[in-house]
Amino acid sequence: MTFLFRQFSSFVVVGCIATCVHYALLIGLVEIAGISAVAAALVGYGAGGTVSYGLNRRHTFRTKLPHEAAVSRFTLVAAVGFGLTYIFMSLFVRAAGIPYLTAQVATTGIVMFWSFAAHRLWTFPADRDAKELAPAAEGPSRPPREGR
Repeated sequence: MTFLFRQFSSFVVVGCIATCVHYALLIGLVEIAGISAVAAALVGYGAGGTVSYGLNRRHTFRTKLPHEAAVSRFTLVAAVGFGLTYIFMSLFVRAAGIPYLTAQVATTGIVMFWSFAAHRLWTFPADRDAKELAPAAEGPSRPPREGR
């Protein structure tokens, strides 16, 4: 239980950093560039996701999973989160008329729980050997050549 608490706490800290990037873009694009709140939320989500991948891989989940395998899994989980962001921002802002920042805070909370569970169980699984999850295209390894 302590490990799970540490991991979730780290995920929240990383999430706060990524969320700052996300919200800075969201607010800047809406208030300065005049872009719609839903479109700006999606741009911010992409930028925050990039920050999130690097920090979560290194600090939260401390994975030894090869980058190629981890980034493809992370991207798929992020794509679902992107879809959830679109759905909830559209519902909250367009359908319910909730102010965009309030809508984004609620959406962030919903997507955070989805992301943590998916990353912990699938993207960066702690209980599986990294070699087992490595891309199959690498083929069998060969011993280094002697000489030259």
